Amino acid sequence: MVKKIFECRRCGFCCQGESTVSLSPEERRRIADFLGLGLQEFLTQYCRQQGNRVEMKVVNGHCIFYDTKDSLCRIHPVKPFHCKRWPLHPAILESLENYQTISSTCPGFNPQASYEEICAFVRGSLENPK
Repeated sequence: MVKKIFECRRCGFCCQGESTVSLSPEERRRIADFLGLGLQEFLTQYCRQQGNRVEMKVVNGHCIFYDTKDSLCRIHPVKPFHCKRWPLHPAILESLENYQTISSTCPGFNPQASYEEICAFVRGSLENPK
């Protein structure tokens, strides 16, 4: 069913922009450990403070961990929760307009899937997160 509704195309669109996702303290530690860095070194080298948020830096318009050459996330095994669930965001459940906005920026959605099928899939992913 996953491939029927959504299949990542590795286009990197979700990894680009002026900011990235917020990192929880647990995610910061997990990524630092994965990179073999101390927490402070990780924060200094790879993160920025945006108000109360700690997020990954942006380099050349993409998340610092997005490898534009290979279209891969360099921290994929430990990537943040919000990255893992995107674009299957709960906001899709709120309105068709939200779904249309999100899906218009992501080629991974199956254009043959109905809004109802997408919503059922998102509800299932919320009930059974990986």
